[in-house]
Amino acid sequence: MEEFLNILLNCNNCVVLTGAGISAESGVPTFRGKEGLWGKLKPEELATMDAFIANPKVVWEWYNWRRDLINKVRPNPGHFALTELEKRFDSFTLITQNVDGLHEKAGTKNILELHGNVYRNKCLDCQQIFIESDDIDPANIPTCNYCGGKIRPDIVWFGEMLDEDIIQEAFYVTEQADLFLSIGTSALVHPAASLPVIAKQHGATLVEINIDETPISSLSDFNWKSKAGEFLPELCEKLNRKVCLN
Repeated sequence: MEEFLNILLNCNNCVVLTGAGISAESGVPTFRGKEGLWGKLKPEELATMDAFIANPKVVWEWYNWRRDLINKVRPNPGHFALTELEKRFDSFTLITQNVDGLHEKAGTKNILELHGNVYRNKCLDCQQIFIESDDIDPANIPTCNYCGGKIRPDIVWFGEMLDEDIIQEAFYVTEQADLFLSIGTSALVHPAASLPVIAKQHGATLVEINIDETPISSLSDFNWKSKAGEFLPELCEKLNRKVCLN
């Protein structure tokens, strides 16, 4: 840990990749359980373009249900610790595979959301982004002010490509990183799974914080089999003490 703290103090450019693990610690559901009506359907049957075209009302009912569940969830100490870490670097980017908006709620500023955001909407046709304060009425789905297309959730559905600008920015900042933290991600879903490898190839110190073994565990310079909500606050506390002593 002492060696890692010294590296932290001497790094200028930090990139963090987070996955479902950090959200699970806040109690974010995986939506793969057997919760009422929706337990009979798989996400793969609802989070697709084909599903939306065939029955947009049902898809929007499901997303309103998801939003209601996530609204009851709050950031955990791991989210807040990352917000504190952000303040320590000249350059800091948090890349997340999560769509729950918890990093933003915790106060982190520079976030790249690879898979979208469950609270945000966009036009099916022209891709114009809309930030709505209220849930969409599934029986009366609004249309785009610009082109008249139906409004859909701004989520990357199964079979869709990631936003090209966002993923290119993620690759760019990863290549510039001095330090890369992979937190709570399985390192199996591409292209996000390639980011830690690219960081390592470009000379970054690679750190994994995950309760499970992953394909990048053996590549990591530091590896802690810990929950983010426990490890990251402790890390910040030790870092603060070290700064005070110096």
